[in-house]
Amino acid sequence: MAFMVPLRELLSFHSVDRQLFSRLLLNCSRKPSETLLVMALWLWLEEIGYPNIVPKILKLPDSIVNAMANEAVLCLKCLCSDTTPPHLLNGNLPFSTKSMEMEISPHIFFQNRFTSISGIKKLLNSVCSWAFTDILVQVLPSSTSQVRLNQPLAVPDFPHPVFGDVTIVRRPLDYCFPIGGLHGWNPTTEAPVDDRTMFLTFSRGNKVTEGDVMELFTGLFGDCVDSVNMEEVARNRQPLFARLVLRSVSTVDSILNGKSIAKFTINSKHIWARKYERRD
Repeated sequence: MAFMVPLRELLSFHSVDRQLFSRLLLNCSRKPSETLLVMALWLWLEEIGYPNIVPKILKLPDSIVNAMANEAVLCLKCLCSDTTPPHLLNGNLPFSTKSMEMEISPHIFFQNRFTSISGIKKLLNSVCSWAFTDILVQVLPSSTSQVRLNQPLAVPDFPHPVFGDVTIVRRPLDYCFPIGGLHGWNPTTEAPVDDRTMFLTFSRGNKVTEGDVMELFTGLFGDCVDSVNMEEVARNRQPLFARLVLRSVSTVDSILNGKSIAKFTINSKHIWARKYERRD
């Protein structure tokens, strides 16, 4: 049986995060959609080893908080582009580095692009989607803020082209959430299948088999393959593409190594790999 926790207690647990979100929106007059993503990015950084980011930022004056938010937006922009300009990637984040007391740069995000995107999406939906609702209604258009309890809020600029949609619903304080899945992030067990999937293409003339794909990627990256879905073709035809589902989204970044397309050779056969994008 799932352990249920009322919203009132969860809001108290996230009181520090809520104070920072409120300052970004009300004191710094930042956009709601952008601020949700900035908070999700900072919470994700805390998950992966940058400790106590939010409490550290909260101690700073609004001008520095706003500057750090601008640096976070720069990192988000790097994640949203396949061809981030070199001057952005090679730049540094002076306010963030000093406040976090750890080196951090846009290049770190871009090298781990799909791991970062998956982690930020997870925190956006597992924490930000309910922790800041009462603060959001103070700044959203009046027609939106009048929405009743248990009705979703429309946040401008969502769905986001990279980070997807977020469902934000006003709940009463005694509304209970199942605690499992609300906190934490793991690139292996919690990343959706699409986040862990790559699209492979093959050259005509040299038939690539499922065995070739398995041999190539397990040989280079270890026990990383969840499944291989080859193009369905007639027996005498050659498949020209496949979907490769990996066990961890971090392996996607290892395969691409900061590029949008990676080329491999197995048994004198060429394979091109890029991130899979669902087209419904």
